[in-house]
Amino acid sequence: MTRTTRLAALAVGTTALLAAACSSPSSSDSKPQPAPPAAASSSSVAQPAADAATAFKKIAAAVPSATGSTPVTADNDPNHLLGRPGQYTSKITFGDSRIKPADTQGLEPGDVQLGGAIETFASNTEAQARATYIQAATKALPTLTEYDYVHGIHLIRVSHYLTPTQAEEYKTAAGKLP
Repeated sequence: MTRTTRLAALAVGTTALLAAACSSPSSSDSKPQPAPPAAASSSSVAQPAADAATAFKKIAAAVPSATGSTPVTADNDPNHLLGRPGQYTSKITFGDSRIKPADTQGLEPGDVQLGGAIETFASNTEAQARATYIQAATKALPTLTEYDYVHGIHLIRVSHYLTPTQAEEYKTAAGKLP
């Protein structure tokens, strides 16, 4: 479900709730009634200020070998997914200084195998769907496998050239994201 559809459904639901509240008989108690609680924010709904660049800054502070970051734009997105319905709303790619240059010969700038990428989505459900898709698509191709960690609305993709212990540093850092 797209963010626009969710917002429209929330607006319709809120209107129905308000209409029902206005049509209910009033209580004999003259005390003001508390306002109904605002719609609870679900872990699957994005927080507007969250983006991949902000997430990278926090992760890089915890993983010093994470080097540089390159924002992905609609013009340079090799996957052509940025901003598309159900896809990431922001993305950055980054390097990791522990990866040997000899291992990355022939890779294109921005390739996850150079270090990693952070993709930020409108919802946790969308981030999880993307991680599931990547894992299924790369399962039979060992040269394309990667470590994928979903935390909230962020998918942290890490190069398979890192050891499991090294990659775990990214998972730990991602766990501290809002």
